[in-house]
Amino acid sequence: MKISFWRIFWPTLVAILIAGIIGIFSFFGILGGVIASLDGGEKEESKGVILRMKLEGTILENSESNLDPMSLSIKHQLGLSDILYGLEYAKKDTDIKGIYLELEDVNAGYSTIKELKKGIEDFKKSGKFVVAYNSGEMLSLKQLYLTSSASENYGFPSTHVEFLGIGREYDFYINTLTKLGVEMQVIRGRENHFKSAVEPYIHSKLSDSARLQTQLIFNRIWSQIKSDISQNSGVSVNQLEQLAEDATITTISDAVKFKLLKASLYQDEIDEILRKKINLSKKDKLEFIQFEKYAKSKFYENQSLSDVKDPNLAVILTEGEISVNGEGLSSDKVAQYIREAREDKNIKTIVLRVNSPGGSALASDIIWREVSLANKSKKVIVSMGDLAASGGYFIACPADYIFAEPTTITGSIGVFGVIPFTGKLFEEKLGITFDRVQTNKHSILSLNRKLTAEELEIVQKDVNSIYSDFLKKVADGRKMDIERVHKIARGRVWTGQDAIKIGLVDQLGGLKEAIDYAAKKSKISKPILKYWPLKKVEPIEEWLDQLDDLKNNSSIKLNQKKMPKIVEEYLQTISTFENLEGIQMRLPHIYELK
Repeated sequence: MKISFWRIFWPTLVAILIAGIIGIFSFFGILGGVIASLDGGEKEESKGVILRMKLEGTILENSESNLDPMSLSIKHQLGLSDILYGLEYAKKDTDIKGIYLELEDVNAGYSTIKELKKGIEDFKKSGKFVVAYNSGEMLSLKQLYLTSSASENYGFPSTHVEFLGIGREYDFYINTLTKLGVEMQVIRGRENHFKSAVEPYIHSKLSDSARLQTQLIFNRIWSQIKSDISQNSGVSVNQLEQLAEDATITTISDAVKFKLLKASLYQDEIDEILRKKINLSKKDKLEFIQFEKYAKSKFYENQSLSDVKDPNLAVILTEGEISVNGEGLSSDKVAQYIREAREDKNIKTIVLRVNSPGGSALASDIIWREVSLANKSKKVIVSMGDLAASGGYFIACPADYIFAEPTTITGSIGVFGVIPFTGKLFEEKLGITFDRVQTNKHSILSLNRKLTAEELEIVQKDVNSIYSDFLKKVADGRKMDIERVHKIARGRVWTGQDAIKIGLVDQLGGLKEAIDYAAKKSKISKPILKYWPLKKVEPIEEWLDQLDDLKNNSSIKLNQKKMPKIVEEYLQTISTFENLEGIQMRLPHIYELK
């Protein structure tokens, strides 16, 4: 009897697929059992649990996990909110005896570093230890600043130390643009002399206004760093200033000599210190729990429970340049987060975390509207990160109360527009000419012809109008007179410490202080937090993480480097310039300090 091919093919294919799926689940089930047994064995043998926190790379506001299809591994970027929650949970976790903090190349602003310092110092209040070990090629000022909060601070003997104060070198493109035949037509808001984002395109060095405000900001931040290190180490502020001025500290031995570190030790010596901390003998294996996975699992667990218990306090994390859509602080996404929190009847108050240099005026206005609406129905409390300037301040100003760290960079209340004239580039360098047909004299506003005086005045009027709107919204939000706002605005940048004195900020503090204040303000006795953007762990992510653990006992990788830092910076500058559309409310890249 002749049997149809398809009558055999389809049942066979279905059977193969079912068998394959069963095989996959069986494999991961067995693997899970093996891993669970390994974990269980470690817990029985261990006399204490140490969290190993290895900070390397960029610290974001919110954690991210991305699948690398080539290596079938998960690349993690741990967020500040996860770290702070992990520290808070570990402080109360009786199984955790202490933290082993390793730093190599941390990339974060000083306000982020200060929040981490406060988290570590709060953890120590439980009586648990924090042993810090600086083992990379270079111990930077930021690393030294952060690890100064540890119970004991050590360094690898061959590590170099950088304790020279803070500063930054700036790039100016006017000469390059002139050689290319490109002229940047810049329009700033009324008396916006401090709005220095446009200066690289029109000057060959810092203007007097830009130099003045930048020097004052650097002095403020440096004073805060010295004050905090002095408090942790016992070395006087004056002595720290002299050590930096004379470039006295260049080696780990120097840092030990002047009491910025406790000792210069090798890894095996650090291991021995940790053994003694938890009463392990030399024959016992020193085991660690990776802080990344601990913090992330506790954070996700908390969020899952929050959904069940009906959260009463929203925390919305925002970061990056403001745009209508994109990877950074997108108005499409952030406006939706705020709207969801506002419409959730269980949410009594909202904490909005802002870490942004600003960006699109249009996108900023969209978010401003949502913050304003939310603040009318339930109070919005803003927590400023490293930056909350220009558009970043625009979206914060309608809030009920604003927190900032002393080193936060804020203000920059101002507006600008940049219109390149590329006609000479095409005509003189490439031989391309242009002609036009139009019904009215302003029908074609092309980059290939310079704007007329009349057209420049039209754009100037538009920029002034947006600046006036900015002033009014700040005045309304902060309950200030418009002319008073204009006096402290004009594009000028302030530290959080100075912003309090002029009325732009209400209180010094970080995300934790903002959350505590929001709960107290709304009379929430037991805060149940819900974070936006919402995060959940996918099963495939857990499986791949477990496989990665079997391959190597990896530490936290906050950000995998793919190219030299200087190349990344130039590409970022070019990308930012290419994506400038419409009128801008943004800060220049001049406050990313060493």
